[in-house]
Parts: sequence; structure tokens; C-alpha cells
Amino acid sequence: MKKLLLLLISVLISNLIHSQCNGRYETEIFNSVNKTTVNYSDVYNDNSHKMDIYTADGDTEINRPVILYLHGGSFYGGDKAMIDCVDFCESMAKRGYVTASLNYRLATNIIGFLTSNETQYETVLKAVYDAKAAVRYFRKDFANGDTYGIDPNTIFAGGYSAGGVIAIHQAYIDNIIDLPSSAIDNNGNFFNVQSIANNIGGTYAIEGDAGNYGYSSEISGVISFAGGINDISWIDSDDEPLVSIQGPNDLTVSYNCGPGLNNPLVLTLCGSAEMHPQADLAGIINETLIFNGEGHSWASNGNINPKFIQAIDFTSNFLFPLLPCNNTTEVIELPEEERKLIDIVNVLGRSSDFIANNPLFYIYSDGSIKRKIVVE
Repeated sequence: MKKLLLLLISVLISNLIHSQCNGRYETEIFNSVNKTTVNYSDVYNDNSHKMDIYTADGDTEINRPVILYLHGGSFYGGDKAMIDCVDFCESMAKRGYVTASLNYRLATNIIGFLTSNETQYETVLKAVYDAKAAVRYFRKDFANGDTYGIDPNTIFAGGYSAGGVIAIHQAYIDNIIDLPSSAIDNNGNFFNVQSIANNIGGTYAIEGDAGNYGYSSEISGVISFAGGINDISWIDSDDEPLVSIQGPNDLTVSYNCGPGLNNPLVLTLCGSAEMHPQADLAGIINETLIFNGEGHSWASNGNINPKFIQAIDFTSNFLFPLLPCNNTTEVIELPEEERKLIDIVNVLGRSSDFIANNPLFYIYSDGSIKRKIVVE
């Protein structure tokens, strides 16, 4: 029986490691990429709604998964051409994805943003609504000629810092009623976050005000590089898979829970240390890569930092089993309290104690397998 279990584990790990998609999506298989710049909103025509779309040069494949990547900048700076955006999009496009780096609306008054919780909610929600419009842009284009050869049912969203925050809230705020109906600002005054969301979105409510209506804004998974969530209870059992990479010394977006930008006047954000236990409780697929000793800036210089390359590879490995070309079996994860850890094994399928800087596979009683790496 033990030999059979080891064989099954080895087969499962092999399926996680080896390509089932004709060599695509795991490693870079193309040498160069093409970039096209578009305006992704049919409501706003400005720089805040420009998007760079990357496709591999010479790739004739259709039905390709899409990844949207959003830049950082604390919600009052940044641009789609930042080096981490370009490096991420180029690397994933060379693996066969269609990728996009997009601008979004930023705070217009920095001092007001940094001192007003009400303005912070408004700014983040506008950015989330822009990201939703970008998702709909691709589905609208697919329905009207499919310029980019995409799979409209497989669109991921992610980003670094503020970009990761946007993607997380894009995925996990399911409805306006999830938002607080009564919150207290820094001056002790009450305000209604649901009303802010409705005032921006108008008729389209949680779908926002940036257009491309009539198409879904649903995404297939979330990629967070040093991002966080305002309320971990928004992560529930119906939500999308989550992969996050963060350093425990991050003060800009707390690895646990703390004020954004390490500023007591800024809304709370909860990072990887809080999001993943909640994801486990909810029973959704999730993995995290921890860069021990790192703070917030490890991703800001893109490929110059080897950790950024490692983060891209980790993300690629996480997304790969989620792709339709791999969906030969379905694994449903039970909530954490209903499943037991059976074993921890290495890439050879052998039982292992914890080892830093090495991929380990956690085997659970419900048949799920979670891959984790702790970098020291």
C-alpha cells in the first residue's frame, strides 16, 4: 500500500512538473515579443486607460490564456512601462501567454489621498473598476474578431504592490454589499463605502464606470507580488486561486496586517501571512513564496533582482495546472479544518522534513497537493 501511495504521489508531482500543454506556458520558448498599445476603455480616452499588450513574435497559437499585470506606485504614481511590468509581461508572453500591462486612474491629490480613508477607498475602487474594464476589453475583442488569439475563459490578473492590491480586490470583492456600509475616517466621521462604490459605478454598480459593458469581468486567478487585502473575510469558498510572493519585512504592505505605506492614516492591508490561512480555510487553491529577510522593493527593478525572476517562475508553475490544457482531472480542496496533512515530500516523491529554499509538496487527505517554497 505504501509503495502504491508513493507511486501515486510521484505521478501527481510529475504532472505538476512536466508539461501537458505541448511545451507551452512553463518556460520561455519564444525569443522575442510584439507590443501593441491600445485604449482599453470605451468611456475614457486618456493615458490612464492605455494598455500595452504583449504577444510572442511568431506564435500562431490561438486560444491563449491572458495575464493582466498592474504597476505599483502607492496609488499616486507609476506607469505601465515600469521595468517590472515590462519584464513580467515579456517573460510570460515568451512562454505563450498573451500579457498586458495597463495604466489605471491614480489619486489626483496626494495629500488628500494619504490623509483621507474615504479618498483611499474611492481611489482603489476606481482602479479596480479600470482593471475590470480591461478584462472586458479582451472578451469584447474576442467576440468581435479575436485580434489577440485568446481563450476568453482563462484570464488572470495580478501586479506588484498597488497593482497586486488592485488585482486582489478585483477578485475578492464579489458585490457592493461586501463593502462596509459604515466606516470611520481619521477624524472620527462616519462614511459609507457602499455609497462610494455605487456613486462611481452608477447603473453598473460593482462593474464600475470604465465601460465595455455586456461582457464578464470574471478572472481565473490572482497574482500578488507584495500585495494585500483590506479585509481577509472577503476571501471565501467561491473565490479564485491565489498565488502571492512577499517578504516578511515588508512595511509598505504588511506581511501580516497593518496600515498601508506604514502610515497610520492609511487603510489596513493584510499580506501573505494572513491571506493564505484564510484561503486555506475557504478551501481555495493557493500557494505562497516567502522571501525571508526581504522588505517591499524586491520586485521594483524587475529582472535585475534574481528574486523577481524566481517569482515569475513560481507564478508560472502555479498557473500551469490551472490552464484548460491540463484539466484532465479535477481536485476539490476541502476547508482546512476538514482535511489532514498526510505527508510532506520532495520533488522525488520522498518524505521530507522542512527544508528552506527547496520546493516541497504538502499532501492532504482530500487529494489536494500544495507546493511551497520558503526562501532564506
